Amino acid sequence: MTQQIHLNAQIPAAAAGRRLDQVLAELFPDYSRSRLQQWVRAGEVRLDGEVVAARYKVFGGERVQISAELALDGEVEPEAIALEVRYRDEHLLVVDKPAGLVVHPAAGNPRGTLQNALLHYEPRLAALPRAGIVHRLDKDTSGLMVVACSLPAHQSLVAQLQARTVQRQYQALALGEVTAGGRVDAPIGRHPRDRLRMAVVAGGKPAVTHYRVLERLPGCTLLLARLETGRTHQIRVHLASIRHPLVGDPLYGGRARLPRALPEPQRVALAGFARQALHAWRLELEHPASGETLAWEAGLPEDFSHLLTQLRSP
Repeated sequence: MTQQIHLNAQIPAAAAGRRLDQVLAELFPDYSRSRLQQWVRAGEVRLDGEVVAARYKVFGGERVQISAELALDGEVEPEAIALEVRYRDEHLLVVDKPAGLVVHPAAGNPRGTLQNALLHYEPRLAALPRAGIVHRLDKDTSGLMVVACSLPAHQSLVAQLQARTVQRQYQALALGEVTAGGRVDAPIGRHPRDRLRMAVVAGGKPAVTHYRVLERLPGCTLLLARLETGRTHQIRVHLASIRHPLVGDPLYGGRARLPRALPEPQRVALAGFARQALHAWRLELEHPASGETLAWEAGLPEDFSHLLTQLRSP
């Protein structure tokens, strides 16, 4: 799949003496410098009607015209999948992902993903890596995700995630009685025997999770967890490592034993919850363009909320 691109601009006088590719990257920030260099090499960029090299030193005042084909990701097709959009502007989207929705296409899930849905909702995202998705949630984890809508926004969000300035808070229902809040600082890597799982392993990537108790319930504890890092399955692995796996977690819950004194209705409710009880509740970041600190919150989905109601019943 390709998209025809037509761009026009005038080289500022202040750019005199600088390389063409450097100036193009500033004039057209929605496209990477490497992509612009490719277009220059292909003769798709003209300066006052002439084809020049990327290293050409501009004089200032020239007219630059770009007529090029932008290769889109042909493997991921747009699909009309409903999205709950919490925020939208020209720079970013914030969506509330439902449990059961896979983020990226992969073996076993070639269609019906968040990426397919985003390409239908906003076709221009096809020009960005992974349709602007800069982080992920597991298939059965619900909650807030941010999506970049331009290359500068993508670069900003990736930088914020790497600098650990994006604040992500989760509500998590853990098995057992968690006596107090705390911090898990334990490296995470691929499980040495089960390649589908992650684990706390020596030599893994640094990972830090903070948690505090929100509510104690029969047989479990509702926690507020905050990520300092963002490793695959991080909260699930860390809570399991301190012997408080998430309710309903098929990978890390193991054969969780519920207290013998637990009333039958609560026992049935916990045993019947069919996914990990984890919800990305709050997201805070710096707006890529304005620099303003923005934050969003998403209430618990119906299945999680219903489970809590059942556990609170006398």
